[in-house]
Amino acid sequence: MPQLLIVHHTPSPAMQAMFEAVLAGARNEDIEGIEVVIRPALTAAAADVLGADGYLLGTTANIGYMSGALKHFFDGIYYPCLEATQRRPYALYVHGASDTGGAVRGVEAIAAGLKWRRARPPVSVIGTRRAASWRPAGNWAPPSRLSFPHDRHRHAEPGAVRRIPGAARSGDRPGGAGGCRGCP
Repeated sequence: MPQLLIVHHTPSPAMQAMFEAVLAGARNEDIEGIEVVIRPALTAAAADVLGADGYLLGTTANIGYMSGALKHFFDGIYYPCLEATQRRPYALYVHGASDTGGAVRGVEAIAAGLKWRRARPPVSVIGTRRAASWRPAGNWAPPSRLSFPHDRHRHAEPGAVRRIPGAARSGDRPGGAGGCRGCP
């Protein structure tokens, strides 16, 4: 049976909400024939990566980069998995208080070095106020074998950055991404 490995760093209420949404999507009853394995980034090992057919990575954006926990994961698995996991699919979700670009670029650079295949654009959420109540619109479930979650928010394309209402900075429009009132 194909195996989806979810490797996550979940230190905040916002990341916990994202992780729970990802997990609900991955375990959706409409999906059959995929075993979901969950590992915190600090305990995930090369054996977990070698045993999986695809990867879903979750991280915070800390000081312009991925979390130290996810970087530690990559440091431990990179060379043991370099040859055996090429062309396997991965997807990424990220939360940051003010920016996620560096974290996304960092993960994508390492995934490119591993020669992993990005299955979906990253899902990035920016903001702190009400972040813990964020929930994705639609279903994050992989629609078929390891095609991986995606963001179906009606106002943002997959991979678009969504700002959380109330986390505005100068120049931001009120509401969510694109100024949509009421959209998280």
